[in-house]
Amino acid sequence: ISLSDHSPLHRGTFFLYFLTVNTATMTKGTTSFGKKHCKSHTTCRRCSKVSFHLQKKTCSSCGYPAKKMRNYNWSQKAKGRRTVGTGRMQYMKTMTRRFKNGFREGTQAKKQSA
Repeated sequence: ISLSDHSPLHRGTFFLYFLTVNTATMTKGTTSFGKKHCKSHTTCRRCSKVSFHLQKKTCSSCGYPAKKMRNYNWSQKAKGRRTVGTGRMQYMKTMTRRFKNGFREGTQAKKQSA
């Protein structure tokens, strides 16, 4: 049997070849990201990050509901993000001034003579 360019058999094989070529070029990137629409993590009530795993019921960032906060020495950056000096420091911000004056309270400063 001779396959001419116009025979249905020839067109069918070309179509199958076209399908295999297109499916082989699937990527791990853009096309795959379109399929990701189910949530595994939601907002944690302790650290407010979207790190609370819904099935495990634990936060991957702070370790909630564990009593101790999750932190590791192999991640200095992560420790620095939630250490002293990263928040309002309501109490600590006046500490240096009070230390300098010897933690005096209830006294009036002496007038300086000109």
